[in-house]
Amino acid sequence: MTASLSLAIVRSRALAGMDAPEVIVEVHLTGGLPHFNIVGLAETEVKESRDRVRAAILNARFELPARRITVNLAPADLPKESGRFDLPIAIGILVASGQLPVNRIDDFEYAGELSLSGALRPIRGALAMTHAMTRRPLTSGTSRRGFILPVESAIEAALCDDIRVHPAASLLDVCAHLTGQTLLPQQRMTEQPRSTSQVRDLSDVKGQAGAKRALEIAAAGHHSLLMIGPPGTGKSMLAARFPGLLPKMTTHEALESAALASLAGRFEVDAWRVRPYRAPHHTASGVALVGGGSVPRPGEISLAHHGVLFLDELPEFDRRVLEVLREPLESGHITISRAARQADFPARFQLIAAMNPCPCGYLGHPTRTCRCTPDTVKRYRDRISGPLLDRIDLQIEVPALGEAEIASAAIGETSAVIAARVTIARDLQLARQGSANALLEGRAIDDRCKPDDDGARLLQTALTKLGWSARAYHRVLKIARTIADLDGRERVAAADVGEAIGYRRAL
Repeated sequence: MTASLSLAIVRSRALAGMDAPEVIVEVHLTGGLPHFNIVGLAETEVKESRDRVRAAILNARFELPARRITVNLAPADLPKESGRFDLPIAIGILVASGQLPVNRIDDFEYAGELSLSGALRPIRGALAMTHAMTRRPLTSGTSRRGFILPVESAIEAALCDDIRVHPAASLLDVCAHLTGQTLLPQQRMTEQPRSTSQVRDLSDVKGQAGAKRALEIAAAGHHSLLMIGPPGTGKSMLAARFPGLLPKMTTHEALESAALASLAGRFEVDAWRVRPYRAPHHTASGVALVGGGSVPRPGEISLAHHGVLFLDELPEFDRRVLEVLREPLESGHITISRAARQADFPARFQLIAAMNPCPCGYLGHPTRTCRCTPDTVKRYRDRISGPLLDRIDLQIEVPALGEAEIASAAIGETSAVIAARVTIARDLQLARQGSANALLEGRAIDDRCKPDDDGARLLQTALTKLGWSARAYHRVLKIARTIADLDGRERVAAADVGEAIGYRRAL
């Protein structure tokens, strides 16, 4: 911070997608009739901070200068939104008017919304700001500033342990810290273990051994999965238990996922290091699914980053909504463009989808009669476009079970047992190629997934008879590679290829 005459400079942060560019809050006091003006491409909620800051300063027993106050939020071409700039504006006014010393102001960055009483309210995106700060390299001889935030926001922001985060309950607390009267504590990272009593286990699902095998393969290789079957066969139960099969999140994955939840204002500390599971309703719009708005915010596919996106009743989604999934499924990110700004959000999710075999749901059911005509069934399935279906790796049937089968079904393996095998297979992939099998591209597929001679002949026959696209061909290769990894084999065998082919024939 620098101060000269009646000028003060305080540092804060804005949000632009996953980035948090630095904002310089310049406060200048001059003579003339009392007036409070904010410039620098400020949205309405930022301009409204004039009234909040005025009341907070007075209720904190400071004086509001009866002068012309000009606040500039630089850079001027960067849009600023939300009430996060209340605190730095108030600090700047107090410094420029000589009510606060200047010697420690530049040691910190500030963000927080002020109530009229001077209390600090939490802000959206606190973790996203500290996470963005850690991604930027430091220049030689410099160190990162501390960050003063509202108490609730500091808890999540401190998950980035490379940043000194100080929680404050009010404007008075911040002023006492800057004057050295009562120092703010440093917020420590707190990880709260998730209650195991609420974890859903795959052993809860009776029978459906084939579907469970497909879930294990999908988890091991990061493959997308579509389940087709009548109502009540356990499709939703299987999907809800899928996150429990995935490997534990790395610190980098947890930070990215939590930062996206923070941007949407949905971060919960007890969900730290828990893979997200998002299940939007089929009435969700395209903006809700991929993100957007005048101020771009992450959608469901980004909130499911490093986790699971479950789309139940897949054909009931608007076709135009489903089509927006095609590019993120391939690229792992989504770019939202607006006239005034552009935002890029990561979206490396695993798609798990479910659908009925026909509109009434009972096509092929052993005891219920389906009354749908072939044309009706075709129109129903055609709601899912060929290009989207081609991008879903595994497509399996989840059949209805008879009463005798349900009664005699033994309790299957627990999620923990399957997750252990999944983790071993995923570790093999990371050691071999640095990524999960589903993320392999181009020549890496031929190098890492090449089957033996019998497997190559079998795959060529399937390609000819089933009329697969090149994309489907390569996806089967990657599925076969994952099956071999689960069995601990270096070479993809004909049996692996045969099983992989079976997972592409449900539709």
